[in-house]
Amino acid sequence: MADVGAIADSLSGTVGSFITRLGEFVQATHLSEQIKDVDVAGLFSNPWFLVPFIGFIGYEIYKKAFRDLVIIGMLMGVWYMSGTPYMQTLVIGDQLQINKVLPLLFGGAVVVGIIIYLLFVRSD
Repeated sequence: MADVGAIADSLSGTVGSFITRLGEFVQATHLSEQIKDVDVAGLFSNPWFLVPFIGFIGYEIYKKAFRDLVIIGMLMGVWYMSGTPYMQTLVIGDQLQINKVLPLLFGGAVVVGIIIYLLFVRSD
């Protein structure tokens, strides 16, 4: 009979090493800084981004996948919101501003609720 403890230990070691390598990769590529410092005006004037993006939107319209377009639009809105001055003043010093967190939580819950509704409740 197989030793369940040894299997679990081997699995946790494998998963742990994968997560460690993934974390090192994210730190080495400075992914969080790249996402944080995106130049939106430069991005939407860059043809290397704009042509595939317009092609993808056109393809989604051709497929009549308006559900996917709504989800993409909402995710782009969340991405845009993360760079606003409102989000920059969410933490002042070491203090979290509770009066600014509640509207953010409500908005996040609405976005997640709409995405869950579109993906799992509403049928095409």
